[in-house]
Amino acid sequence: MENKYVIGIDFGTLSGRAVVVRVSDGEVLASAVTEYAHGVMDKTLTAGDGQALPPEFALEVPADYIAVLASAVPRAVKESGVDPKDVMAIGLDTTSASLVVTDEEGAPLCEKEEFKNNPHAYIKLWKHHGGQDQADRIVALAKERNEPWLGRYGGVLSSELALPKMLELYEKAPEVYQAAEVITDIMDWLTWKMTGVHTQTAGASGYKRMYQDGKYPDKAYLEALAPGFGEVFEQKMSAPIAPLGSKVGELTEKAASLMGLKAGITVCSGNIDAHVHAAGVGATENGVLTAIAGTSTCFVVSAHDYADVPGTFGVVDGGIVDGEWGFEAGQTAVGDIFSWFTTQCVPASYREEAQKRGINIHDLLTEKAAEQRIGEHGLLALDWWNGNRSILADARLSGMMLGMTLTTTPEEMYRALLESTIFGAKVIIDNFIEHGVDINEIVVAGGLLKNKLYMQMYADITGLPISISATDQAGALGSAVFAAVADGQYPDIFAASAAMGKKISHAYEPIPENVEAYRELYAAFKEMHDFFGRGGTKVMRNLKAIRAQVHRGN
Repeated sequence: MENKYVIGIDFGTLSGRAVVVRVSDGEVLASAVTEYAHGVMDKTLTAGDGQALPPEFALEVPADYIAVLASAVPRAVKESGVDPKDVMAIGLDTTSASLVVTDEEGAPLCEKEEFKNNPHAYIKLWKHHGGQDQADRIVALAKERNEPWLGRYGGVLSSELALPKMLELYEKAPEVYQAAEVITDIMDWLTWKMTGVHTQTAGASGYKRMYQDGKYPDKAYLEALAPGFGEVFEQKMSAPIAPLGSKVGELTEKAASLMGLKAGITVCSGNIDAHVHAAGVGATENGVLTAIAGTSTCFVVSAHDYADVPGTFGVVDGGIVDGEWGFEAGQTAVGDIFSWFTTQCVPASYREEAQKRGINIHDLLTEKAAEQRIGEHGLLALDWWNGNRSILADARLSGMMLGMTLTTTPEEMYRALLESTIFGAKVIIDNFIEHGVDINEIVVAGGLLKNKLYMQMYADITGLPISISATDQAGALGSAVFAAVADGQYPDIFAASAAMGKKISHAYEPIPENVEAYRELYAAFKEMHDFFGRGGTKVMRNLKAIRAQVHRGN
């Protein structure tokens, strides 16, 4: 395997990263990043006529993803020094339930003149929450009819999933829905563009498209949701299911020319960006929770036996690795909360101090926050600044901070926000354990693992050892691991991950006195979590409703 290489491409929320990886040991030889030209359109339709978008919208442009193939891939290969002829396969991952609508040939409708100014013709990104009302109706009807698939999603359904987005499209933009020959996940659209073969990957199908036990929700249920909607999967989303780590097809001459590679190499089925991290950090064993902590945080863990876990984002047979049940949960905002705070709430004097010392504002606030004793700030925050994904699955919930006074400082608020996101993670972890999913180790990947205070907090609040990724390319490396399996370089994902995955075991251990000090704070967090999230008050939801009403009035 010494002269064999694979490419992994990690398509994130704002950019795509390509890496060139040696098959024998998983060494990342080079990487390159391409930013999406249009980024996330959540205020205005910058790719169209610049119209203001409704609240909770989050859209992207398909062509920005193609630009990654045309730019990042050839740059990474050139920087690696690898002969393009020695690249054997390509694997990719994307944010999940990021849906694109196309014609029968795969051309996005947003690229057609008649739809370029219609927001519903663009990619609805994972964090698009425009279909919350639809999600509520989907769950209510499923409960009324005792639909068997609902339990696989913890008895709730996030508006981020495919079905609420498709129903939103059907009801709010029927002209786009009717013109769409295909509704597909962006990961499957990309492999379609690369091979000419349209498949739907098994992982995202199970977690995001309600595909369970070989079938989608039945037509009668879908028709009861909305007359004429009953055949949405049959008519719009009927491509064959491709298992994880399988070969979709071979790179076409056109795609090869675009990417600077040889035609005919293996293209692996797409994967969910969070899920591939488990392979990238060598965390495919049962009971090892992978936490991908970045702008948001996703949690994935495998178990041998199925368990009903309320509030999970999905439970899928073979969803993360073959032969085991894969469980997913997550938080819709983590790093985004910290970025919002530093952008909107930090005084100029702090920025001046950071600039004078040559450090960024996050490092300055972390340094100041580390000087505080646990509980000294007297604050408690909720981590719902972009709604709650798990375990309440409600985009209408919002963030808050309790306990502020006229003497509260920015570093105290910053520390409370850091703690809140780990408290939110502990709610999810405890929920897994309570319902029969063992968790004995956490492996953290993503940008936040660089913050040592945050990682120690993770160990202290959860009471579990924290291992960390040994590479900052864990997502793209994970896609490369799956590509190696698809090309037959390893017999299965377990062997490939063991050889190619990178992690530092038990990098952070819980400090007993800190674990004890956080118990009371966590109990208070849980009380606040349940009061605002489980029916003690509807004030957060009511505020969102008032806001939406005002926007509609405009």
